[in-house]
Amino acid sequence: MNTLTIAWIAFPFFIGFVIYLIPKLDKYLAILGAIVSAAFAFQLFVMPSAVTLELLDHFSVTLLVDRLSGYFILTNALVTAAVVLYCWPTDKTAFFYAQILMVHGSLNAAFASTDFISLYVGLEVSGIASFLLISYPRTDRSIWVALRYLFISNIAMLFYLIGAVLVYQASHSFSFAGLAKAPPEAIALIFMGLLVKGGVFVSGLWLPLTHSESDTPVSALLSGIVVKAGVYPLVRCALMVEEVAPIVQIFGVGAALMGVFYAIFEKDTKRMLAFSTISQLGWILAVPEVGGLYALAHGLVKSALFLIAGALPSRNFQDLKQKPIELKIWIALVIASLSISGFPFLVGFGAKMLTIKNLLPWQTIAMNVAAVGTAILFAKFIFLPRGGTAEAKPGFWPPVLLLLGGLMAANAFYIEAYTLENLLKAIAIIGVGWLAYFLIFQRTAIKLPRMFEKFDHLVGFMSLISLLLFWMALST
Repeated sequence: MNTLTIAWIAFPFFIGFVIYLIPKLDKYLAILGAIVSAAFAFQLFVMPSAVTLELLDHFSVTLLVDRLSGYFILTNALVTAAVVLYCWPTDKTAFFYAQILMVHGSLNAAFASTDFISLYVGLEVSGIASFLLISYPRTDRSIWVALRYLFISNIAMLFYLIGAVLVYQASHSFSFAGLAKAPPEAIALIFMGLLVKGGVFVSGLWLPLTHSESDTPVSALLSGIVVKAGVYPLVRCALMVEEVAPIVQIFGVGAALMGVFYAIFEKDTKRMLAFSTISQLGWILAVPEVGGLYALAHGLVKSALFLIAGALPSRNFQDLKQKPIELKIWIALVIASLSISGFPFLVGFGAKMLTIKNLLPWQTIAMNVAAVGTAILFAKFIFLPRGGTAEAKPGFWPPVLLLLGGLMAANAFYIEAYTLENLLKAIAIIGVGWLAYFLIFQRTAIKLPRMFEKFDHLVGFMSLISLLLFWMALST
């Protein structure tokens, strides 16, 4: 299994370079990379125990693949496959598909990492490849958005790297477990870097512009899986080092509330989905021990929603109320919106109920408010008029059906969720959210300021979050 794991990590990079030699096979090689990752992920779910690989014993550079990794790797495989299928009829070049494989392979490596050096390499490679995908249209706007993303990412990773060195200085190890002996400033710097990369809480205010202004398939890739590279190590650290778990959980609750608050008042479909991503990442962090299933549920549904949003006649909700959506597209939109709202028979229901079941007492009220908020904001999609005649462009249905099928099939991961109590709870949460939407938020026209999304404010928030993290680490 050790040899297989190394081969699986190397495979996307290998075929990514082969694409340049045989560009006519670019799509086929890209989809092959996703299929291999999916097969590896399914193998992780049936393995009796985790697989650990010691790469550099003296520095504790270690890879670990287990059921938690399996959820993130499977998400990566399905989202990558959907993006490739979506782009299949287009004129995307071999360069584009090669970068998708670079992102895919580096994320796989990050999801197998339990040390700060391996993780750093995975995060940096995925960041550079994501930058190239964002800037792929080569317009002035796309290049600026990509450069903004790269600058923020590199600043965050600089802080992260300093923190990793401090961990090694304190524990003579780069392992995540070294956080137990690390000084507060090391925890603050590493977590600040990961919070920014993952787009969590106010550290994630770079995310709405980047995800909304990127090309549709790139938005689906970014929101569906790329941001998980920053969230996964936070989940793993919380599970490995008990002392830092409360910090992760607090930021999870904060992100869940902040993201849904911004999303409810957003009038642009893609920006609303981006703010929703911040909120949903908070759900993953709120209960780290069950975060894997929620990551899968969110990755599938958010990728589907971004692809569907790209097929709508407008990005503005006010315009969409006057432009009926073609019925089949509307049905796909409703299914995805119901899943993220926690409706039964879709994986979002099981993931949400499992998370709510494992909440700590102090988290319960806040996360239930966030759940109602999610139902409110996706009611904006569900109750849009339908009956339009505009058909989706070629290549739309295969990836969307793949993702929607995944939302249904993934119910098998937590079939125990289907109890009468959980069913009533889910319906009550959605019902309260829809009622609030019709009585209050449907007519609300509040426009929240975007000044905090400016580059200088984003850098300033990094400093403030570092101070907050230092204080929290000092008090643990």
